[in-house]
Amino acid sequence: MTLLETLNQDMKQAMKNKDKITLSVIRMVKASIQNETIKLGKDSLSEDEEMTILSREVKQRKDSLQEFKSAGRDDLVQQLETELDILQTYMPKQLTNEELEAIVQLTIEEVNATSKKDMGKVMSAIMPKVKGKADGSQINKLVQKQLSN
Repeated sequence: MTLLETLNQDMKQAMKNKDKITLSVIRMVKASIQNETIKLGKDSLSEDEEMTILSREVKQRKDSLQEFKSAGRDDLVQQLETELDILQTYMPKQLTNEELEAIVQLTIEEVNATSKKDMGKVMSAIMPKVKGKADGSQINKLVQKQLSN
């Protein structure tokens, strides 16, 4: 079942349950998917493209969450945390720190990276492997740590 089909089913359930927050989040994600579909001029998106959109939505909310926390807007922090929890249910299972470290180490060996100059090469090789399963900034830190040793 595609992400869009899952969203449609969950949207119907949220309507039945009168769950306004879940309904709102699902509608936002569906709108993002439809906008991307129109922008690319396709009938439907691949699973990979859908995951990219979902990851972008999660990242936007995480960034906003940090801003609201630093501004002391607890009302908006609570709402964003709820939205993030809802979005996380559609994301693939996140990799553990140990799994990420192993992937980073393996990729560094694959591309024969030796210094921080090779950072771009390593990141471009890793990101497709972990798409949607890990945060890019976390991977960036791990790669920097490994290359500085």
